[in-house]
Amino acid sequence: MPLPKDSPLTPLTNDPAWQEHAANFERAFAKMNMLQLLKLHDWESQYLPESRERIPVAFYMFSGPDFLYVDQMFPKADVYVLCGKESMGPPPDPMRITNLGAALHNLEEAMQSSLRFSFFITKEMKVSLESQELKGVLPILYVFLARADKSIKDLTFGSLTSSGAFLEGRGGANPGVRIRYIDNRSGQDQTLYYFTTDISDGSLASSGFLKFCNQFGVGCSFLKASSYLMFEDGFNRIRDFILDHSKTIVQDDAGIPISYFSGSKWDIHVFGAYTGPIEIFKQHYQPKLKEIFDQTVPPPIAFNFGYRWNYKESHIIVATRL
Repeated sequence: MPLPKDSPLTPLTNDPAWQEHAANFERAFAKMNMLQLLKLHDWESQYLPESRERIPVAFYMFSGPDFLYVDQMFPKADVYVLCGKESMGPPPDPMRITNLGAALHNLEEAMQSSLRFSFFITKEMKVSLESQELKGVLPILYVFLARADKSIKDLTFGSLTSSGAFLEGRGGANPGVRIRYIDNRSGQDQTLYYFTTDISDGSLASSGFLKFCNQFGVGCSFLKASSYLMFEDGFNRIRDFILDHSKTIVQDDAGIPISYFSGSKWDIHVFGAYTGPIEIFKQHYQPKLKEIFDQTVPPPIAFNFGYRWNYKESHIIVATRL
């Protein structure tokens, strides 16, 4: 992205590695904007009023570093809570990178699947995030924040106590980071939390993560490409938390099974086409969800969402509390 002339980073822009990286990212983000985000915004303006509303919190469980999509869906949240198994790494410091070309190429590799398919491929990301000099999810979060026209004010590392308090400093169980920033378009002050934590039932019992989340009250939740984990018995607590603390849930079929949305409590709207899970998750086919698609005439979507790279096979589920 263009830099002010007095930026300490300006000398780096003369490096061919930087110039090549800038050109690559310009192409990748321009393509994603055209194929995905502009069409997503059109859909939101018709069908997702929450995308225009200020909300106290947006929860994105199983997110990894995918701040891009939760910010697109709920751009006016005061607080975002993201989590994944990926570690944070140190804050990126471009002035200290010894091999700029390799580090920037590594960042492109880590983000490639997200920019092309709308989700991170965990195996690919694991290799990229653990090598070279731009390590962990922080560089990716920084890129998404900058590209979304946010200005970071401060970053604080911390961890969670068993009572759910965010304790500043490195070390400790359930490490996390708090990034405070300002949205340059709206002027809104916002806060992003990311935690490296296991949110299976056994780990949640002692982690303080749900107590931390609970302090923000009821907001909106986003789920995408979450490996159908909440179809399994080991993720009951996080599933119940999302249901109890959300007035709106936007997800694909890999999120919360449709059978958990009681008809007396939730209004379900579907968009696009339900063709069932991709091959490796085929055991999680939902006949009840297929029924909902067959009984209504879902408006089409013009962008891919979740595991299906072809938008004609993609879908979105919006559950609104009654």
